[in-house]
Amino acid sequence: MAGPRAKRINIPLRRVAVLCAAMMFAVLANITYIQGFRSAGLLADPRNQRLLIARFDHPRGDILTRDGTVIARSRRAPGRFEYRRRYPEGELYAPVTGYVSLYGVTGIEQAEDARLSGEDPKVRVRSLVRDGTVDGADVRLTIDADAQRAAYEALRGTGSRGAAVAIDPATGAILALASYPSFDPNRYTTFDADQLTRADRRLRADPAHPLLNRALNQNYPPGSTFKIVTAAAALAAGHHVSSTHVASPARMLLPGTATYLRNSGGESCGDGRPSLAYAFQVSCNTTFAGLGLALGQNVLGRQAEAFGFNTDDLAVPLPVSRSVYPSGLDQAQTAMSAIGQHDDRATPLQIALLSAAVANDGTLMRPYLVEEVRLADGSTIQRAEPAEYRATMGADVANQLTAMMVAVTQPGGTGTAAAIPGIAVAAKSGTSETVAGAEDHAVFTAFAPADAPRVAVGVLVEHAGFGGDVAAPIARAILQAALS
Repeated sequence: MAGPRAKRINIPLRRVAVLCAAMMFAVLANITYIQGFRSAGLLADPRNQRLLIARFDHPRGDILTRDGTVIARSRRAPGRFEYRRRYPEGELYAPVTGYVSLYGVTGIEQAEDARLSGEDPKVRVRSLVRDGTVDGADVRLTIDADAQRAAYEALRGTGSRGAAVAIDPATGAILALASYPSFDPNRYTTFDADQLTRADRRLRADPAHPLLNRALNQNYPPGSTFKIVTAAAALAAGHHVSSTHVASPARMLLPGTATYLRNSGGESCGDGRPSLAYAFQVSCNTTFAGLGLALGQNVLGRQAEAFGFNTDDLAVPLPVSRSVYPSGLDQAQTAMSAIGQHDDRATPLQIALLSAAVANDGTLMRPYLVEEVRLADGSTIQRAEPAEYRATMGADVANQLTAMMVAVTQPGGTGTAAAIPGIAVAAKSGTSETVAGAEDHAVFTAFAPADAPRVAVGVLVEHAGFGGDVAAPIARAILQAALS
């Protein structure tokens, strides 16, 4: 038995042991908490240098166009990080590729980051089995290099901000996605933090907003291109065919107001009762405002939603901003919405989808940008599967609309600047009003060949005037490049 002295000594020892045990328990509990509940946050913390080292210690996969043009690749870099991302075509593809920087990832680089970096389980396992290293997979896009260049150069040639999209109506594959002005993503690939910060601040402070992907993330009044929606609703209702004579006064008093709606230039529309096809060809505002009143906002809204308005379910895989057909309209607002004004809003992608739906007999395919993902050994681990997105109208309605849209590019129509010799082009021009005192936006949508469609386009040029004058030549350039 321990004597009294020993017992007195053991008391503080027991206390120290209990304290040590409590401290050990606290340490283990904290480790468990960090690993179990805070690991995701720590991984996402930009101060975590391990993430940066891991991101740049091996090459990412290439990003390529449909024809194999490399538009993003990794190259060895001197210094702390082994590989640096390079974008050979710079601003031409920036809205598509995005960039990989010390502080973030955007565009396809972000949407396909797991595959490009090799972190995707399929990519990682097969890379390790093959040669024991982690290699990123290559991502081949649907983008047609010729169509993309034609779109960007034509936009730049106007000197105005804008965007253009081209799409294969039969599959939904995006052939061109251009936004102007753009930026050089190579500015974001520097490993000099101060230089990167300065470049980012300059671009974000630029009043032209070059970092904005106008093709997908800016919506505009669609103007008279929305008359495709109104015409589709009128034809589907069964009370009209393309040859039906419709009221087309020189001016129309908007219900409940003292405001008159007039046609472009204040001109009359034929003899005041032209065919629906003629009113579409010359884009009579009073005709389609009257049709909108007769149909009502609910019918127009349902037809617009069939084309993809008022939905948030679209990614290509880049996120796409919502196109809007408003609700709660009075009669005057309904009339204006029928001609693409009031609070109607559409992205340039949505404007392209208007034509794509008509071109594909009323079936709108889901748009997409990624054609396939391949490993370094050439094996394919993912291939795009075209899928239906919306049933917009019956084939008979689409056929009537096609004929009406072809007339737009023929003599007497508003879209003759988009005509291509030897190829029937179906189109609709638009001129959308913006804020008071500012020049209108130029809008245009088209597809070709009309009898066997291969490409549909949507173009918007900000504050540039008439769509048939400014946006139509851009559409023609894209169509010619895509069809060549």
